[in-house]
Amino acid sequence: MSVTKLKSFVAGALLSVLSGAAAFAQPTHYPLTLENCGVKVTFDKAPQRAVALGQNTAEILLMLGLEDRVKASAFWPTKVLPELEKANEKVKLLTVEMPTLESILAEKPDFVAAQLPILLGPDSKVAKRDDLAQLGIPSYLSPGVCATKKTTGDVYGSRDALWNMNLLYQEIDELSQIFDVADRGQALIASFKAREAALKERVKGTKDLSFVFWFSSSSPSADAYVGGKNSASGYIAHLLGGHNAITTEAEWPTVSWEGIISANPEVIVAASLDRNRWSLDKAENKIAFLKSDPAVSQLPAVKENHIVVMDGQAMNPTIRTIYGAEQVADQLAKQGLIQ
Repeated sequence: MSVTKLKSFVAGALLSVLSGAAAFAQPTHYPLTLENCGVKVTFDKAPQRAVALGQNTAEILLMLGLEDRVKASAFWPTKVLPELEKANEKVKLLTVEMPTLESILAEKPDFVAAQLPILLGPDSKVAKRDDLAQLGIPSYLSPGVCATKKTTGDVYGSRDALWNMNLLYQEIDELSQIFDVADRGQALIASFKAREAALKERVKGTKDLSFVFWFSSSSPSADAYVGGKNSASGYIAHLLGGHNAITTEAEWPTVSWEGIISANPEVIVAASLDRNRWSLDKAENKIAFLKSDPAVSQLPAVKENHIVVMDGQAMNPTIRTIYGAEQVADQLAKQGLIQ
C-alpha cells in the first residue's frame, strides 16, 4: 500500500470510529461501581490525587489529559512518550523501579491504579488492594493482566488465549469513566483502533514470519526473558501477519539460547529499555551479543540481519504495544520482509 493510500485509509478509519464513539461518551454518574479483576470498586466522585503505578497506567492518564490530577507515578521501564513529556513534568516521579507503600501514602492519594499485580496485588511487596481499601482508597488493576492465570513460582502468570487490544480499550474506557472524561476516552480508543486497522491493511498478503521477542537477560550466559506465545508480543506477531516462535503460554518465559536456536525464528526483536538494571537491557548490547556469540550468530535471522529494535514497554500489554508493532513494521519494510 502506498503512503498516500495508507494515510487516506487511516483518516477514513479514524473518522468512522470517532463518529461511532461520540454517541457513547456520556458523563459519569456517581457513585460509579465497577468490577475490576474480581473486586467491586465504588467511586463517589472523580479522583483528584491519583497515584499511577506502572508506565502504562501513567501514560493512559496523561493521554486522557489528567496530569493535574495525577500526583505521582512509579515503575518506568522506558522514557515517557515524547508527546507526553510536558504533561509528565507535572507528575512527581517516585522511582523508575518498585516504590514503597510509604512513598505512595505520602502523596495522600484518593485513588491508586496499577499496571501489574506485582505493584498492586495479593502477593505484591508494594501494596495490596485490601490494605488500600481499609484506608478508604479505591484501587484499579489493568484488566489485561487480570486475564492471566497464576502459576506457581511465576509472578506474571500465563495466558491460554492471545492478548488483544480490546483489553486495553476496556482499561481506557473504565479509567475515563472513573475520572468523568469519557469523551476523551472514546476519542483515544478510536485513534488506536484506526492505527490497528491501518497496520492490518498494510501487511495484507505478506509472508507468515516467525518472531522471537527478546526483552532482556541478566547476563550473556543467562536464559533470555522473551515474550510468550499469547503475550502482547504474540499479538504484535499476529497483527503483522506472522506468529510467535515461542510456544509456551507463560507471559514471560525464560528460554535458553539453545531453545531459541531450535525455534529458529525468522526475525529477532530486541527490546530497547531505558532502565539500568542489566547490561543487556540495551538494544545495542543485545545486537552485539547476537552477532558475536559463536552459536547464536549462526542463526539465519542473525546472518541475514533480520534483527529489529523495539521499545521494550511495547512487549508489555500496554498502549505502547501498537507503537511497537508500528516500529517493527517500518523496519521490516526497509528489509523487504513486508509491504
